[in-house]
Amino acid sequence: MYRRIRELREDADLTQKQMSAILHCSKQVYSNYELGQRDIPTSILIALAKHFETSIDYILSLTDKKENNSQ
Repeated sequence: MYRRIRELREDADLTQKQMSAILHCSKQVYSNYELGQRDIPTSILIALAKHFETSIDYILSLTDKKENNSQ
């Protein structure tokens, strides 16, 4: 899961600082999410999925299908 959020961020050419602003958290908190040092709250998972137009299942590595078909 942690690798996926980093890949999504990097694919979108966003910095950790930019991502933390999008998620309304500190850069350190976001960095801890990417490093797996902090559990990602459900509200943040939802925000990530919406921002990157993917599914929470993809972020959680439950599927390798990046596209979100629920829209």
